Amino acid sequence: VAGVNSRQELALLERAYQNGQATKLLDAGVTLADLWRIDVRGSLSCGHDVSIDVNCLFEGEVKLGDRVRIGPNCVLRDVTVEADTQILAYSLLDSARIGRRCRIGPFARMRPGVTLDDEVHIGNFVEVKASSIGAGSKANHLAYIGDAQVGARVNIGAGTITCNYDGVNKNPTKIGKNVFVGSGTELLAPVKVGDNAYI
Repeated sequence: VAGVNSRQELALLERAYQNGQATKLLDAGVTLADLWRIDVRGSLSCGHDVSIDVNCLFEGEVKLGDRVRIGPNCVLRDVTVEADTQILAYSLLDSARIGRRCRIGPFARMRPGVTLDDEVHIGNFVEVKASSIGAGSKANHLAYIGDAQVGARVNIGAGTITCNYDGVNKNPTKIGKNVFVGSGTELLAPVKVGDNAYI
């Protein structure tokens, strides 16, 4: 039994509580790089052979599938991550659903309303908001995808953005299957790019 009479005592009790959460994860078969450097502020459920590196924060309801790997310094809030997906260092995922065998990050941001199908790659300094991205598609670096529907096997080149806000309304971008979008492209929504297009 311990009381809280100062901020220091509160912080020490928080650490003790978080250490208890970490111990439960270890007992369930989760690999933690450091049981003192993880914070679970909600519920975290993990499948088999999940690995979590240091300084990760889990808020709300987070579900990690089998063999998911979470890199260091990541924040996951109300996220579902399917099996065999990697979340690389310094990535922030908020209210998103991530498919199987995806690779996210490092330094990626998934804002609310994101759904990634299987085998999607979202690379460094890519931000996705309120969008769905089809299987096998990739945006490997320096892109913004907002209010968009992206089909399967699409390549989003570096520096590409969906210009979804006209100053009054948010507008959608629709990209079909097997599309190649070259570097530095600005897609001025509302716009539709058909299947097999090359930009």
